[in-house]
Amino acid sequence: MSESEPLVDMGAGRRDNRRLKVKVQGERTHEPADTAQCLETTLKRLLLVVSAFCLILFTASAAQAQQLDVAFGIGTLTGQPASAGDALTTTTINHFPQTISGGGYTTLSGDFLFKKGIGVGMAASWRVNQNVDIFQQPYRPLFYDFNAVYGPQITKRVQAELQGGIGMESIRFYTPFLSCGTFTGCTNFSSSNHLTTHVGGGLKFYVTNSIFIRPEAHVYFVRNNVEFSGPRAQRFTVSVGYSLKNQM
Repeated sequence: MSESEPLVDMGAGRRDNRRLKVKVQGERTHEPADTAQCLETTLKRLLLVVSAFCLILFTASAAQAQQLDVAFGIGTLTGQPASAGDALTTTTINHFPQTISGGGYTTLSGDFLFKKGIGVGMAASWRVNQNVDIFQQPYRPLFYDFNAVYGPQITKRVQAELQGGIGMESIRFYTPFLSCGTFTGCTNFSSSNHLTTHVGGGLKFYVTNSIFIRPEAHVYFVRNNVEFSGPRAQRFTVSVGYSLKNQM
């Protein structure tokens, strides 16, 4: 290539909150701190806008609503093994040899279905306990997604659920000190954020007319997921939820 390739600075022995300058996918570099903070602020604003839109949509369409579901779930996450990442001795790193697999994940989700089982939904999942990466830095992944939802009724007590949409992976790297901002307050972590594409599905088994148990599976395709050994993650969850059907 005509341009020089950025190198990983391993002289310090470890990364400073993941703010390494590494080559990503041939020409992209890992975002510096200011860019990462700007991206995080933008995504948070996007989350607020989408949440406000969903609230307006909920209020304006209540008369036509067919079903509203809310659920709480516990599960785990899998991904490519650490061996699928790039060796630390290489000068160009697209994915660090760190797997995202393992740990318990909590999930909060909700969806709003209109006629014929078509609607919208959103979910948030996060690792219950912090993990420690190969540089001995504590971290915690979080996933947010906003989806189109299709929920066909299979039998009186069974309903399918298919989802597809976009979202964000936010990796929080924890520090032993607080960082304070005018609008963010004081936190003990910095975040690395990546856009995601999400697909998933599950089956709702109704134990009563309103209470359901839903085993589900989800796949996240993460853009520029340099912190982990690959661009893909799978979440497996069992949720317990409550449905309001034809009651609004």
